[in-house]
Amino acid sequence: MAGTEVGVAPAARLMLRHSVATLAYRAAKAMADAPPGFAEFHVGPSTRTPGQILAHLGDLMDWVLRCAQGEPVYSESAPATWEHGVKRFFDAVGRFDALLASNAPLAFSSEQLFQGAIADALTHVGQISLLRRLAGSPVRGESYFRAEIVIGRVGREQSAKRVEFD
Repeated sequence: MAGTEVGVAPAARLMLRHSVATLAYRAAKAMADAPPGFAEFHVGPSTRTPGQILAHLGDLMDWVLRCAQGEPVYSESAPATWEHGVKRFFDAVGRFDALLASNAPLAFSSEQLFQGAIADALTHVGQISLLRRLAGSPVRGESYFRAEIVIGRVGREQSAKRVEFD
């Protein structure tokens, strides 16, 4: 229930933080070294551009923080430059992770926070990866199962170690 503390077990909170670190890892790989003009790449008349998806990712991260704080108000922002959108996204992920790392109460369960914004964001990061491939600048594949993902590492700087599929 919004506005009141929801009992979130420490293990659930850690799993949510790991999910956020996973999102950051995957997003960093998908967003790094995007080619010039990629933000405006259009597949079709009814599809979002990568820049629009990136703006939505920032909106989702702002929203999940507000949800966790008991103010589940979603607001939509217009796309900015690719660099600004990437910075905005990672700044918002960092603020959300800092809240999760604190002892501050959460207004919603970790399951709700995951199933809403985090799961949606993972989907949209996948869309950016797909659009990178379609734009002729594919993201190099790797085994995310064996990736070096660390709770609290939620910025654009991620492990350079990559484990290819066997």
